[in-house]
Amino acid sequence: MNGLNFIGAGLIVIGAALGIGRIGGSAMDAIARQPDASGKIQTAMLIAAALIEGIGFAALFAA
Repeated sequence: MNGLNFIGAGLIVIGAALGIGRIGGSAMDAIARQPDASGKIQTAMLIAAALIEGIGFAALFAA
């Protein structure tokens, strides 16, 4: 791996972390607005976070 690959891998990790953090924050806002829908919101949040993490891992191995 050369230096550019390390930079690319770092950007991938930062992007995935920001995406998952944004999903978590938005889910907390949504649960605060509609507490009765918390189960559905949490399920959607976990699925989206898992997909982002999977894409991040795939991109890391490709870099």
